Amino acid sequence: MSATAQQQIPLDLGHRNAMGRDDFLVTPSNQDAVAWVDLWPEWPAPALVLYGEQASGKTHLGAVWAERSQAICIKASHMDENSARDIASQDHHVIIEDADGLIGNLSGEKGLFHLYNIFKEEGRSFLMTLMEPPVRRQFALPDLASRMRAAPTVAIREPDDLLLTALLVKLFSDRQLRVSQETLNYILPRIERSFSAVRDLVEKADSRAMIEQRKVSIPLLREILNEALI
Repeated sequence: MSATAQQQIPLDLGHRNAMGRDDFLVTPSNQDAVAWVDLWPEWPAPALVLYGEQASGKTHLGAVWAERSQAICIKASHMDENSARDIASQDHHVIIEDADGLIGNLSGEKGLFHLYNIFKEEGRSFLMTLMEPPVRRQFALPDLASRMRAAPTVAIREPDDLLLTALLVKLFSDRQLRVSQETLNYILPRIERSFSAVRDLVEKADSRAMIEQRKVSIPLLREILNEALI
């Protein structure tokens, strides 16, 4: 393989996601969710439901709570009637991420129902992340539905300019990329106002910058954004 060809192949060396409390910017779109996390351990129910679109910061905020509460993260796909007892036996608070697949799944709902009851009895907490709130979901178990719909539920809402800017800076920084304020100002009025759109733009800019040996700048981003309109 020639040196030129090697330069054109991006090496995916990974990037570090900054997940600490100091890296989480509080804005009007997420301040209610932050307030609920800060309220722990004075939650009025065993569970807190945090919902929002993909890449909205649910995982980051969950990591902030996990650091504070020493919670462990459980994959929703592992939840069933038997695993609930195993999870409870670990004597930790718990985060259940991307739990949308549990709702409507009888086995998963039975596990979640048992976990809720055990945690309520033992005074422990779990945080569950969803794309939509429980009131908009169809449950298989009416008893679980009543518990989850009564649990405190809080949204991370559509990002405002302040949060979009902070998210761009964070995602570029996670990839060791520095962008100018002029470049950020160019992006803001031209990008879809969603967390997933910001994440996709940063990924494409990083990849193309490596392939083409270019800086992440307005000309590069103009090309990517124009391609999205075709």
